[in-house]
Amino acid sequence: MGLRYYSALTQVIIVGFVCFLCPGMFNAVNGMGGGGQLDPKAGNNANTALYSTFVVFGVLGGAIVNLGGVRWTIFGSGFTYALYSASYIYLNHKADGSFTIAAGALLGVGAGILWAAQGMIMVSYPREEEKGRYIAIFWTIFNLGGMLGGILPFAINYNSSSGSNSDGVYIGFVVLECLGACLGLALAPPAKVTRDDGSSVVLVKYTNVGKEAIEIIKLFINPLMLCLLPMCFTSNFFYSYQFDNINGALFNIRTRGFNNMFYWGFQMLGAYLISLLLDSTRFVRKTRGYIAFMVVFVFFNAIWGGSLALHNKYPKGLALEDRLDFKDSKRAAGPIILYLFCGIGDALYQSFAYWIIGALSNDNQLLARYIGFYKGMQSFGAAIAWQLAAKEVSVGHQLIANWVLFGISVPPMLYVVWRIKEHSEDISPKHDDADSYEQEKSAHTTGVAAAAA
Repeated sequence: MGLRYYSALTQVIIVGFVCFLCPGMFNAVNGMGGGGQLDPKAGNNANTALYSTFVVFGVLGGAIVNLGGVRWTIFGSGFTYALYSASYIYLNHKADGSFTIAAGALLGVGAGILWAAQGMIMVSYPREEEKGRYIAIFWTIFNLGGMLGGILPFAINYNSSSGSNSDGVYIGFVVLECLGACLGLALAPPAKVTRDDGSSVVLVKYTNVGKEAIEIIKLFINPLMLCLLPMCFTSNFFYSYQFDNINGALFNIRTRGFNNMFYWGFQMLGAYLISLLLDSTRFVRKTRGYIAFMVVFVFFNAIWGGSLALHNKYPKGLALEDRLDFKDSKRAAGPIILYLFCGIGDALYQSFAYWIIGALSNDNQLLARYIGFYKGMQSFGAAIAWQLAAKEVSVGHQLIANWVLFGISVPPMLYVVWRIKEHSEDISPKHDDADSYEQEKSAHTTGVAAAAA
């Protein structure tokens, strides 16, 4: 398997590094609870605004990517991450969260588009038997960003007794996120990307606004998408609980950075381990789905059971002066281990969700819409979760909500796994000539623009 520039693997690696530098750094900031601030209110409201716009642009993201292409949509979206990180510098000096909330809303627009492009690349570029491995490769590179992003606040805040990140932490994130946005321009046009077997990843000739509008509407009457809706809704709902009520409420500022390094690091481990199962040749695809489902089911129930035990021990969190430090192993070891296992659980859930969606089709434009639906509904759940945190709903009730929602997602998720076929059917004919495709799409786009004028 070579690393040709136009190979599917190379493109997945490139988009992995884009997400390493943009969403990865965002995760490092967000994972410390309240955006790394002592008072989490502004960060929680910003996340509510973020995921509220993400709902809309997650669903629309696939259509936008299909119409605008992956390079320029990712390039523009990446800068919304930098603006969000920069807003915390303003918050540090003005103690006014309005700019951070507005930046969060704009980030929701960019994130919806970026993740639709990323998901389309990750699940439609590889061959069927490679999808689990490609998801793991992406997830490893992406979460390396969150892991290394945790080192930055850990190092800068090592001797700090403050409850909030310094300006230097946020400046570092802004620089890295701008680099990530620019890296998006290094992606190749999908029409020129080929798999190792020589097949093209592009399956349809072109799209237009009317077609995309119709196809988006169809998502909401698609039985399989509706069955996956609870899974989508739940898949980021737990972040606010884990980031705010475990990492943010129980640990001091430097240990929050320390925990983040390993939370995202353990995500890499989780993604790698489940990829071994999802691409195993020992079982047919449906059997692999059943086994992965059981792994996710057991692991998440164990996580929420551990979270309940931790909540019973610290029902109101800890005062700033009493918060846990990573050097105090006697007090901190158990909560830290639980938090790290939360990272593994997130990787298992997300990797499995992407694999399920990738198993439904090999059509890149259809999968862009499916991923957009997934990210949009995921963000719908996240927006509600962050607003529950912002409204200071009790920690116990947030925990119950997470556990119940996971339980609700289980039966329809299992039904979709049961419906998975051994081989997905390509809906549209393949292209043999990437250059003629580009010319045809260009001519079509020009015609649409002329008609609009």
